[in-house]
Amino acid sequence: MEINWVIIGIVVAVLIVLIVLITKKNQSEKKKLTDLLNNDFKKAEESEPDFDNVSER
Repeated sequence: MEINWVIIGIVVAVLIVLIVLITKKNQSEKKKLTDLLNNDFKKAEESEPDFDNVSER
């Protein structure tokens, strides 16, 4: 029984391309999710006291 190296090479090349595409897609989805989570929940702005309008007691 002879090993068909051409078919094995094609299968390996397709698997490598598939892994690269899945990895790129995962990285872009990870970036989108990170941006969403970082920008979704904004911390309430703390109001600073206005020292010009402070009434004297």
